[in-house]
Amino acid sequence: MKVLVTDPLSAEGMEILDQETEVTTNFCENPEELLEIISEFDALIVRSGTKVPAEVIDAGVNLKVIGRAGVGVDNIDVRRATEKGIMVINTPESNTISAAEHTIALLTSLSRNVAKASASVKKGEWKRGHFLGVELYEKTLGIIGLGKIGIEVARRCRAMGMNLLGYDPYVPPEQVEKIGVKMVSLEDLLQQSDFITLHLPLVNSTHHIIGEKELAQMKDGVRIINCARGGLIDEQALCNAIDEGKVAGAALDVVETDPPYECPLIKQENVVLTPHLGASTREAQVNVAIQVANQVLRALRGEPVDYAVNVPVLMPEVLEEVKPFLSLMRMLGSLYMQFFGGTVEELEIHYSGEIAANQARSSKWF
Repeated sequence: MKVLVTDPLSAEGMEILDQETEVTTNFCENPEELLEIISEFDALIVRSGTKVPAEVIDAGVNLKVIGRAGVGVDNIDVRRATEKGIMVINTPESNTISAAEHTIALLTSLSRNVAKASASVKKGEWKRGHFLGVELYEKTLGIIGLGKIGIEVARRCRAMGMNLLGYDPYVPPEQVEKIGVKMVSLEDLLQQSDFITLHLPLVNSTHHIIGEKELAQMKDGVRIINCARGGLIDEQALCNAIDEGKVAGAALDVVETDPPYECPLIKQENVVLTPHLGASTREAQVNVAIQVANQVLRALRGEPVDYAVNVPVLMPEVLEEVKPFLSLMRMLGSLYMQFFGGTVEELEIHYSGEIAANQARSSKWF
């Protein structure tokens, strides 16, 4: 089996791949270069730097799996991969802690003007009165997106005495109420929050989820943090809101186009910008490499994977519980296909016994 790696991957991940596959490292600078070589590979591993459009996927006649060493897959044409029967996997847990901690770093830096104050001192100034901040204690934090990173941010901010509001249409309220998050509508969150942080993927429905209309609904003096994806915020609308005094400041780890030389926010004094550092810790880089390498190998072996964005999967703890039944299901499926031929159009499953109460039964697959 041949694996192509087109973005830097830590040595720990490469060692895992080397044990079972022939690995080629080629940091393709553009899709055209990737297009020329992809046909010979069974698997492709990328980070955010490599674009995998439909034409690359079409040319990957031997591709079985595309591994994204990270969370977001907006650089991969997942729809086309699905049409071609190519599994797309990511590593959503590998950088959870790093991204949550960077969010907290930006939150505290924004509230206490750390970046501006540091720059001032380095210029030889000592203007203490110019950098009056605000406490986080008893302030309301609105968290848009309560996946793993959003939840970790919530836990840390709860410990700092913040009041937590959450918006996520896909998360049951009882799942986050136990960590102190009150689920509300997006409109209520915007109206009540002193700080707002974003932790959701960039898809059509979330593009510019914070725009002119949403900014107008916010409190005067609100502060906004984005460590998720560029494109979630309308940057020109945010720039205008800062100029008007509606928004007191913003801290962004991601922008719509990077490097952000044309971004209107780059010249804003009340904006903290970092160059997509959410996963940039030693620990996260090792974790992401190990996880994507193991998942790609499992996919190539035909084994169940923990994280696939275009194939129904179970949570790891549920998968462990039902794993003994998977071989039986595979054999039964093969038997039925030999009897009836063709493709399956509809599948009806009846549960009884202990499995009926298992999470595997109630899981919702997309």
